[in-house]
Amino acid sequence: MQRLRRLRRTRALRDAFAETQVRAGALIYPVFVCAGSGVKEEVPSMPGVFRYSADNLSEVVDAVLSAGIAGVMLFGIPARKDECGSGAYEEDGVVPQAVRAIRALLRARGGEFLIVADICLCEYTSHGHCGVLKDGDVDNDASLPLHARAALAAAKAGADMVAPSSMMDGVVGAIRATLDGAGYAHLPVMGYSAKFASVFYGPFRDAADSAPQTGDRKSYQMDFRNGREALREIAADESEGADVVMVKPALAYLDVVRAARAQTRLPLAVYNVSGEYAMVKAAARAGLLDERRTVDEIFTAFFRAGADLVITYHALDWARWRREGV
Repeated sequence: MQRLRRLRRTRALRDAFAETQVRAGALIYPVFVCAGSGVKEEVPSMPGVFRYSADNLSEVVDAVLSAGIAGVMLFGIPARKDECGSGAYEEDGVVPQAVRAIRALLRARGGEFLIVADICLCEYTSHGHCGVLKDGDVDNDASLPLHARAALAAAKAGADMVAPSSMMDGVVGAIRATLDGAGYAHLPVMGYSAKFASVFYGPFRDAADSAPQTGDRKSYQMDFRNGREALREIAADESEGADVVMVKPALAYLDVVRAARAQTRLPLAVYNVSGEYAMVKAAARAGLLDERRTVDEIFTAFFRAGADLVITYHALDWARWRREGV
């Protein structure tokens, strides 16, 4: 008789034969950087998540180094916005400033982690859309050079990777061509390849002040009812030169993550988004869930489905819990 329970009998047996392992080195911590100086302010809808000015990032750098997580992903909140999102591609914009500040802190501490720059226009446009508008709609092709300029500004500042998140058709190719032509052929691009138009982004838009002023993003972000189309988007990014592909959100899209893993040989990231984070925090604060055990189970599901990298606001919490043996 088969007795599958034999290998579950003790914790040592379970750990020895666990098929999926979560590790800090496969987690990326998102960081919101804003204009100004001496700024650290908590995001109301995301307990434990803060906006920082570029000169006030030392505690983030120290925490990430101590946790041993893979790195940070930077999102910018500029002092001013305009119709074409010019703050996204200013060489002295908030994200390039943050990249340089983090790079200097890492040199001073003799440490290293990945600095990933999110590339989009939504935080920088007065209308809140991810590209420039023409007749009330996002002009895909006119937006591509602006994304490429933003990627180049991040590259010049010292980013290790750029990650275009707008879901503009051809954005990975436009960035790849610009980086290659400017001498940054070595810099990897992580595409937000299958990014769905999701209700789970609400707290992020609060944090980044990036909600659309009119309409929504359903004409360029993916319809959440479509799984096969997600695989077409991933294949398109791969053909344009993406080095890493992504599924976003993660928790409600594990079927897409599994299908993506079966299709591509590229590294696969998932984004454990703000709404997923906020739900767990709220449930834990209400005494309805054990936060540590919930996060551990969710992370394991991501990796079990096939993710190689998880971008998550819970990265520092998880690493601290693991370190403390909580």
